[in-house]
Amino acid sequence: ESAEVTGIDLSEAAIDVAKNHSEKKRVLVDYQCIAVEEIALNNKEKFDVVTCMEMLEHVPDPAAILQACADCLKPGGKLFVSTINRNLKSYLGAVIAAEYVLRLLPRGTHHYEKFIKPSELNAWATHANLKLGGLQGIHYQPFSGNFQLTDDVSINYLAYYEK
Repeated sequence: ESAEVTGIDLSEAAIDVAKNHSEKKRVLVDYQCIAVEEIALNNKEKFDVVTCMEMLEHVPDPAAILQACADCLKPGGKLFVSTINRNLKSYLGAVIAAEYVLRLLPRGTHHYEKFIKPSELNAWATHANLKLGGLQGIHYQPFSGNFQLTDDVSINYLAYYEK
């Protein structure tokens, strides 16, 4: 089977990197430099799966982004979201360790006040008529470069919702 894949981002540079990657892998993706809210206007209930990975903690209105993602989903569609929890452990891990100690990311990439507790994400999802299907922690192992799913959602986590 084949799939129609659309990738969106507000950054032209990110789109260019993604296009280059998909060309090297010979994968056909329709990349667009556009906001999800704009995509949602003309694509109601169009997509079987929507992913929103590692971006909600960087936007001014994450609830609006989640609503737009939900609007794009067909009934029974799946939404996968990854973000960062808001607590002392996540601040130490995602800001202090990742940006200052290990220098995995540029300083200032993350702002603690924009981190999202799972309960907040679930409230926004419920408001968008989405039902939680699963919640897992994501643990990054900096020395191996590997990621591992875990039951610990105290820093990075992945949530799965169904419309």
